[in-house]
Amino acid sequence: MEHVYHRTPQHNIHSGFGHQSTATEVLQGIDLSGKLALVTGGYSGLGLETTTALVHAGAHVIVPARRPDIAKEALSDIEHVEVGELDLSDLDSVRAFASTLLESGRSIDLAILNAGVMASPETRVGPGWELQFATNHLGHFTLIHLLWPLLTAGDGARVVVTSSAGHHFSPIRWDNLNFEGNYHKFEAYGQSKTANSLFAVELDRRGAEQGVRAFAVHPGGILTPLQRHLSREEMVELKWVDEEGNAVNPAFKSPEQGAATQVWAATSPQLEGKGGVYCEDCEIAEITPQDGPRVGVQSYAVDPDEAKRLWALSVEWTGVDQA
Repeated sequence: MEHVYHRTPQHNIHSGFGHQSTATEVLQGIDLSGKLALVTGGYSGLGLETTTALVHAGAHVIVPARRPDIAKEALSDIEHVEVGELDLSDLDSVRAFASTLLESGRSIDLAILNAGVMASPETRVGPGWELQFATNHLGHFTLIHLLWPLLTAGDGARVVVTSSAGHHFSPIRWDNLNFEGNYHKFEAYGQSKTANSLFAVELDRRGAEQGVRAFAVHPGGILTPLQRHLSREEMVELKWVDEEGNAVNPAFKSPEQGAATQVWAATSPQLEGKGGVYCEDCEIAEITPQDGPRVGVQSYAVDPDEAKRLWALSVEWTGVDQA
């Protein structure tokens, strides 16, 4: 009998959690013993909080890191964690990491694609790809494709793609995706976060029949090393911090609150049988008007036709297509 894919509505499900919920709270009563999780960038900022919360719930966590020595040091006090080397902006590095993991033959139950760069100076990698799109989207796209046999080997896996409210800055720029001759660091970041959301939409459609469900999440505003490319002056101008560097935006979350939505999307029984949606504040977000506030999700970031078009382009650019 042919599998029929039913899209999960992009509407609140009244989870009972919210803006201030923590990763520990959303995991209460959930036993992850025997589960294998993959958390890219799981050694600093939100990633470290995510790794810690998953381990406390019983999971074994693999943390691929661009700087494995620093990752090992940051994770030295946490048991049941292993570190691998992975540079998402270099597809040879992605292939090498995936090959090692494939040889282990273990099934992956949870994959949280948390690593990323934000508002970086104009940088080209590979055949001229814009760095933020290459790292945040193409690297993760390639990784999931290469690890597909491990995601489909178990009793059902979830892939959580860390997007951002930054997707409001830009849809996919089909006419100039690499921002050639017209670079704007926040718009390029926004495009990469829209790509993250669209990746989850199409990945869920393709993976549901094999038990793999995918979600995009906005963790919330949090001061983490992600802001390393922004000067103090820029962050003051954005009203994120004061002149001394202290957080002043009342909407900002603590790292443990910021980790909550991606942990919730990866583990919550409330999302059983669901997928392909954008979540924020431990809830499926509502679609927001294009000229409205930067809450919820823009329709272009969950558009299934845009998602298919991005998938086809990503396959063409990376040369992988297993999912």
